[in-house]
Amino acid sequence: MSADWGRLIYVMGPSGAGKDSLLGFVRERIGSQVMFAHRYITRPVSEGENHVALTHDEFAARLASGVFSMHWQSHGLHYGIGVEIDAWLARGLMVIVNGSREHAPAALERYPHTQFVHIHANPAVLAARLERRGREDSQQMEARLARRPALVLPHEAQITTIDNSGLLADAGEQLLAAINQPLKLAL
Repeated sequence: MSADWGRLIYVMGPSGAGKDSLLGFVRERIGSQVMFAHRYITRPVSEGENHVALTHDEFAARLASGVFSMHWQSHGLHYGIGVEIDAWLARGLMVIVNGSREHAPAALERYPHTQFVHIHANPAVLAARLERRGREDSQQMEARLARRPALVLPHEAQITTIDNSGLLADAGEQLLAAINQPLKLAL
């Protein structure tokens, strides 16, 4: 990997942690040199979430065509990140991805210098946010709240943890600080 290779910031956390809100906060305050990767999801677009909605057939066709750099399944949905991030990284740009905790090891394998940011919030806050957004029925909400995949990354992986149980601005400033910190490369 050349010295001018870009930087991948991989944001992850449970449903309701406020990842999309925090990414919106950062987008309003960070320079245009940062690229925010679109997520392709087999779910209709809803308020507060930035993604490209695809049918299952559209997703399968894109997957078969090799246009995803990363993809995973969760809660009966398919998620993908487009291969355009490879071109952005090759041009030395910083790329921010809204990813999956379960997919983090695969992301690290493909992008060895990934900087991970784990967003979390206390369970009562998660439940209230899921209820407020109204995207899932009660069984789906319970399944999302019960899901606690192990975050298994090697000890040398760079990871920042942010509690978003309080004010968005507080967690947003922490996320900005994490994004702006120098990448620590393992020797």
